[in-house]
Amino acid sequence: MRILWLVMLTAMALPGQMDRFGADHERALSASQRLMKAWLRHADAKTMLLPDRPLDAKPTYTPHNSGADLYPYLILTARLTDPDLYEGRMREMLRNEIRYTAAKDGVPGNLELKSGALGPPSLFGAGEYAKDGLITVTEYLGRTPWTDRMADLVAAAMARAPVASRFGNLPAADSELNGDYLQVLPRLYLLTGDARYLEWGRRIADAYLEEVLPGNFGLPSMAWDFGQHSGDRKLKLRDHGNEIVVGLVTQFALEHQLGSPRAARMRPVLARMFDRLLLSSNPDGLFFNTIDTESLRPLDQRLSDNWGYLYGAMYTYFQVTGEGKYREAVVRVLKNLPKYRNWCWEPSSNALKNARADEKLGSFDGYADAIESAIYLVNREPVPEALAWIDSEMEVMLSMQRVDGHVEDWYGEGNFNRTALLWGLMKSQGVRASPWRQGLRLGAVRDGNALRFTVSGAARIELDYARHRRVHNWQKNYVRLNEFPEWFTVEENQLYTLTKADGAARVVAGFELIGGVPVEAGTYRIAPMIATGN
Repeated sequence: MRILWLVMLTAMALPGQMDRFGADHERALSASQRLMKAWLRHADAKTMLLPDRPLDAKPTYTPHNSGADLYPYLILTARLTDPDLYEGRMREMLRNEIRYTAAKDGVPGNLELKSGALGPPSLFGAGEYAKDGLITVTEYLGRTPWTDRMADLVAAAMARAPVASRFGNLPAADSELNGDYLQVLPRLYLLTGDARYLEWGRRIADAYLEEVLPGNFGLPSMAWDFGQHSGDRKLKLRDHGNEIVVGLVTQFALEHQLGSPRAARMRPVLARMFDRLLLSSNPDGLFFNTIDTESLRPLDQRLSDNWGYLYGAMYTYFQVTGEGKYREAVVRVLKNLPKYRNWCWEPSSNALKNARADEKLGSFDGYADAIESAIYLVNREPVPEALAWIDSEMEVMLSMQRVDGHVEDWYGEGNFNRTALLWGLMKSQGVRASPWRQGLRLGAVRDGNALRFTVSGAARIELDYARHRRVHNWQKNYVRLNEFPEWFTVEENQLYTLTKADGAARVVAGFELIGGVPVEAGTYRIAPMIATGN
């Protein structure tokens, strides 16, 4: 009797929940589209490229700012809300980025948009553009021209690697840029099979696992002199420092998948790194911005909005090794998130320019990164406290957007779109509507191995699939920074029933659901068919 009551209660709860999720999905896509349109009004007339800041007297496009943090999320916004813009102007921008910013070998430089003056090739620009921008587009959309740009750009940059070490030349002496490349190289190797990417990734990983971590109390160093074999004994656990932690674990997952003996050598070194990171956290499991690597005391008392990037790496380590204490650490911090509602993650004078933002809340960008952190993790561990916290903090972030579409008038607004899209897709379980239009609501919930969704108007609905396996060639769906998580996925060659609330049903193949099937307004259930042999 109790089981029947629970089933009835769930059935009654689903429609209201789907309606709420549909409203959230529409709000997220509408906000993202408004911001995209606001930025496109500032595009340079000749190149179509976007300045780092639209109000600058000397507007400049930089690959490490506008290229890495803004452009990629406009690409994804266009794909989700305006396919013609995606196929047209976004690709023109790529063509012009190559034409106007790339050196002979493809490494980009900064471009002054008024004068057309191009700065020298920048390995920092290439690394940031690849890690935060091009890999994100590839993670969600699969192999596109942006993937090819990334592959060639990274190869050209690694050929220029200027920092000598006993492991080979490295891109930099700092953990940020080496971490940028190390996050991208394993993924490029799996995408392309090009052994150069594997060798370059191993080179960077060996430098940290065999020299930096053993010489720096088991942790990376923000800066390391590979000639003097010493560092600054500091580690930044937010942007511009934590990148190497994520990169090392990405390489570890690759080595494990390849069956390489390197994985066994890496395992204890990474475990010590994570154990010391956990010791440095506050009582709720959150990390401070910067720590002393010997004593683990915080050098900056503010909390890192990138806490989930580190816990994502820790969860990947758990996925590889099965060591449950690292999963438990992730669940613990997720349960503690309600203590950090309306938290000022990132103070910024930019926030004061926004009349709708409370000075005490700081910049939207801290919210964007902290919420992104949580979304990666609840995709694997749907902790109720964290899910409620994500919704409450999204209310804060979305309220910071101005009527004109902007938030704080700088390139970091791309992160606003990134997090809004991540949240919107969570609310639709990865289902997309095409053509999407403002006012169209699409909400979905899991129902065992089936999916229920409601759509407010006629559209083609497109379902997600196992991108980690089919596109990126990972055997397991590891947490990956700058991924777009998979929610409900279909198998290409599985048959499904698509049933409307009135009972009308049809049989469709997974590949059809991925490509898009037309539906009218209403509530539907998608469930896999049981093979009968007929």
